[in-house]
Amino acid sequence: MPGPDAYRAFFRSPIGTIEIAGTEAGVSGLDFFDVKEERSLRRTRGAPPRPVAAALVQLEEYFLGKRRAFTVKLDLRGTEFQRRVWRELLAVGYGKTTTYKAVAEAVGRPAATRAVGGANHSNPVSIIVPCHRVVGSDGRLTGYGGGLWRKEWLLRHEARDLALG
Repeated sequence: MPGPDAYRAFFRSPIGTIEIAGTEAGVSGLDFFDVKEERSLRRTRGAPPRPVAAALVQLEEYFLGKRRAFTVKLDLRGTEFQRRVWRELLAVGYGKTTTYKAVAEAVGRPAATRAVGGANHSNPVSIIVPCHRVVGSDGRLTGYGGGLWRKEWLLRHEARDLALG
């Protein structure tokens, strides 16, 4: 969760406005906003810290199909388990999916699929840490804080981009 001193920038994407929060220490938040919330957004003045500026550029490249991996500096805050899950999510390749069970096994807690789901839900920087690439064991789309329609859009975007080469 970004602190009160975090710089906040806004990016208009094909799936809604995204707030990027962070400091020179790194990007600490990336959240979607609904149209109703957008009207009340507080704009930050001044130049963004380097990690936030980089995130704005890299998000644009991602949505244009020109970027498959993010290299922005992150400042992720969570429990050790959450951070392990988020690191594992970073290893899921562009256009690929994994399951909650596979992530649980990869972090050494094979029975912790629900805890992996909770860590996924608590991911403070969706898209950059690609929690949208985690699906149910049967391949169905399950849980996404930004809405399942966004998860589906992101997965289709990546699959379409891979198909185009």
